[in-house]
Amino acid sequence: MIAKNGLKLNGKNGYFYLEVNDDLAAKMTFYFSDEKTIVIDHAEVDEAFNGLGYGKKMVADAVQYAREKELKIIPVCPFVKKVLERNPEYSDVLK
Repeated sequence: MIAKNGLKLNGKNGYFYLEVNDDLAAKMTFYFSDEKTIVIDHAEVDEAFNGLGYGKKMVADAVQYAREKELKIIPVCPFVKKVLERNPEYSDVLK
């Protein structure tokens, strides 16, 4: 099983994703509410990949991206909000 993660940007919208053997296994969408803030509005993991930590991996990727770009994250998605709030090491990016 070959996993690949990444980021796609399209103007003010974007998404983090995780592919396994070239199939989309997970996707987390966001948009820029301003120049320094992204709003993560949805995260989804294909049922075949539930329980493997792919959702948390995408949240970690979003945190890394936010730190690199000096952004803050507003988590609208309940899953993302829960992960960010339960991990104190992510508090620096939480808005």
